[in-house]
Amino acid sequence: MTGRVLALDVGTRRLGVAVSDPTGTVASPLATIPRRTPAEDAAALAALAAEQDATTVVAGLPVTLAGAEGPAAKAVRAYLEELRPLLGGLAFELVDERLSTVAAERALVGGGVRRRDRRQVVDQVAASVFLQTWLDRKR
Repeated sequence: MTGRVLALDVGTRRLGVAVSDPTGTVASPLATIPRRTPAEDAAALAALAAEQDATTVVAGLPVTLAGAEGPAAKAVRAYLEELRPLLGGLAFELVDERLSTVAAERALVGGGVRRRDRRQVVDQVAASVFLQTWLDRKR
């Protein structure tokens, strides 16, 4: 693997971003970006990718528990199609993000993070959950 990997948890209001370490072994929460226009979101993501020396974006696809793609997955696919040309040099992959937010919420509750504070970081923690799964599968 060359370069770090960014994970993107696409929400309707926020983008949760996580990043791998340089060896592609460990995922860590990185940032929460308020959603604006695709161009503004792409600029913020491009800055993070450059800062982190990332070459790949792994975006979470919100499939249903049965594994089907519903309206949320279609919305994420459409949004990523707008982002992709604006982030030309980055490779994109989609991954199943099922239950990543639940796992992130549980980890934050278990860590004693207050409800108000959880809202600010849950998306980036969820991104780190599915990025870690992706990294483990790549090894």
